[in-house]
Amino acid sequence: PSLPSSRPLPYDTMAAALVQYVVLRGDLARPPSSWPLGAVVAQGCHAALAAVHGYREHPDTGAYLELGAAMTTVVLEAPNENSLLDLSELLKQNGVDHRLWMENPEGIPTCLALRPYPKNQVKEFLRNFKLLK
Repeated sequence: PSLPSSRPLPYDTMAAALVQYVVLRGDLARPPSSWPLGAVVAQGCHAALAAVHGYREHPDTGAYLELGAAMTTVVLEAPNENSLLDLSELLKQNGVDHRLWMENPEGIPTCLALRPYPKNQVKEFLRNFKLLK
């Protein structure tokens, strides 16, 4: 007989539906800002890592990380700074765990990321945002 694993296994039906949403400002990559693609991608990476680290004790975060190569991340576009800040406020008002990433030392809000969530728990807050292209 095999011994039970010491690591908790993801709960199958929920783990398959876990998603981490990252919302990047699309205007940063276009004139007049014209940030390099790598700089914009780095903002998304920073926000995603900050959210996972900040909510590392949450069971959904652990289950998401256990998925390994099967993790799902959806990158959405906020058209500008105000839309990103409005989304952050909406998420706060509704108790949705997330991290707003600020580029420093300038203090520019560039991106936000939710901790991993079952898609059906947060999709209503993100329905007005399109996939980043």
